[in-house]
Amino acid sequence: MKLKNILLVVLISATTAILSMWGYGKWMQSRYAGIQETGKLPVNYAGFFDKNNNNNAGPVDFTAAATSSAPAVVHIKTRTKQRQVSNNLPKQKNPFSDFFGDSDPFSDFFNGPRVIPEQRASGSGVIISNDGYIVTNNHVVDGADEINVTLTNRKSYKATVIGTDPNSDLAVIKIDAANLPYLVYGNSDDTRLGQWVLAVGYPLNLDVTITAGIISAKARSIGINKGDRPIESFIQTDAAVNPGNSGGALINTNGELIGINSAIASPTGSYAGYSYAIPVNIVKKIVNDLLKFGAVQRAYLGIQYPQEDLPEEAKAKYGIKDGDGVFVTGVAADGAAKDAGIEKGDFVTKINGTTVSSGPELQEQITRYKPGDKISISYFRNGKETTVNITLKNKSGNYSVVKTETALEKLGNSELVTLDAATAKKNQLSGGVLVKKLGNGVLKNTRMQEGFVITSVDGQAINTLDDLKAALASARGTVRLEGVYPGYEGTYGYPLNLDSDNSTTPDNGGGQ
Repeated sequence: MKLKNILLVVLISATTAILSMWGYGKWMQSRYAGIQETGKLPVNYAGFFDKNNNNNAGPVDFTAAATSSAPAVVHIKTRTKQRQVSNNLPKQKNPFSDFFGDSDPFSDFFNGPRVIPEQRASGSGVIISNDGYIVTNNHVVDGADEINVTLTNRKSYKATVIGTDPNSDLAVIKIDAANLPYLVYGNSDDTRLGQWVLAVGYPLNLDVTITAGIISAKARSIGINKGDRPIESFIQTDAAVNPGNSGGALINTNGELIGINSAIASPTGSYAGYSYAIPVNIVKKIVNDLLKFGAVQRAYLGIQYPQEDLPEEAKAKYGIKDGDGVFVTGVAADGAAKDAGIEKGDFVTKINGTTVSSGPELQEQITRYKPGDKISISYFRNGKETTVNITLKNKSGNYSVVKTETALEKLGNSELVTLDAATAKKNQLSGGVLVKKLGNGVLKNTRMQEGFVITSVDGQAINTLDDLKAALASARGTVRLEGVYPGYEGTYGYPLNLDSDNSTTPDNGGGQ
């Protein structure tokens, strides 16, 4: 009897346990099924559940985008004439002068000019209007004496430079043509990591070539642009890009332009896995400014912020803290940020509601505006976020539209005079312009010395100061000044960058 009671108790216990486990399992199943159906998964789950689309993604087809974009991407070929330039070395003692005197055949070897041979280069460009406006990289056309554009139908045109911006490495050129195919601007803000993209251009002097890849990073700064206030917030992709792709198109699978290919990361100079494109939202702003004003209307907050990847010892030196947003290391006394109450030590977190977490992201947002534009800016101070309205300024600390300085205005207070007839005759010159004083303008950025006589600008003869004024009246980019030093043999040449100014940027970070 006791044995039967024990067996009965065991049987009842086992049955109860089984029923309890079965009921708990059903309850858990229904609970998590409900969570998955509503999309409210616990935060530690790594899976993705899309209740609206349980179909597998189909293959990506690039043919429509490739077919529509190829005719709107052009091949740009440039030619720079042979130049004779100073060797830029201190005057050296010629050991053979005692033997040969004034007829020394070795004098040019030691102190004479050197010759830079004719140079030819190749790049790409994107047609942005049916009447022949083309956007490309500044480094593709900078300093070129001739620019030729070839379309996919093999028609070729001479191009003229409309405007350039070394800071963003963008340029606009124009060909005399009509009814051209052109690319439609997309929106680079909509691009996402892992998104398929196509690079279209003319690498290695090949015909139009299309490669595919994905966006692997955004807001990259690689320190390649050479302007006085460089703008870098590149889209990084793994689409194959090689020399010659510069200035070509980065498009999405809808065939929309989302960037201008500009650089590659490579230890060899050829493609090694990563390429960089200027976001089209920056491109649109720069192009519109160049066409409307002739100069980029660059807006500034008036703050300084640290470089990317600043070492810990540098952070400690400059008092840079860790936190969300862009740390403000300095505020300009006449800047927009100062007027809005932003202080050193604040973290800028948003521009017009768009989150910024790095210097390039901040720069990309501000680049889209011009002086006088009103925006909202959010910043953290002592654990509290504040949003204020701010009116952006230009680099001079006011709200005026930036006008294009003429080349003569860029010469500053240099003193230039027409060469006197006696000196011209003595040096067997038909004329020229004597540089009596370099001044504080762009001439001081060359290695030219006072006493230089300018005899030509980009191959155009210069006999008088009026000739020089006429030659520089519409000049842009880089021009070549050639001439002589009276009393010295040989012709000397100097590149003159008319896009540069004399401002500097602190070496401990970026400015915006």
